[in-house]
Amino acid sequence: MASPAPPSSATGVQNPKKSLGFVANAIKRKDSFIQFFAMTGILLLSVRSLGQKYRIHDLQEDTSALKEEQQTLTERMKNIKHTLLHEASLEPSGLFAARLRRLFADQE
Repeated sequence: MASPAPPSSATGVQNPKKSLGFVANAIKRKDSFIQFFAMTGILLLSVRSLGQKYRIHDLQEDTSALKEEQQTLTERMKNIKHTLLHEASLEPSGLFAARLRRLFADQE
């Protein structure tokens, strides 16, 4: 027995309720598509802006941490110089202290 053919293929007529293609649908509803793409663009820009906002915040935190570290290192260098000069001044000849003063004067 032969199986009966579907009714649409037997008549050769396409279903009138078949959906339109993407391009045809876009042309038919042009205003809706333009609005959709505009809103999508605005959303993407907002997300990018939010990401940049958090990146700026992180960079500001990094900057303040680096400034704090720089101040700590500067104080540490001053303390080391002071200690070296003090120990060099205890030497009886004084040559080492004079040499250190010249070196430290060149750096400042």
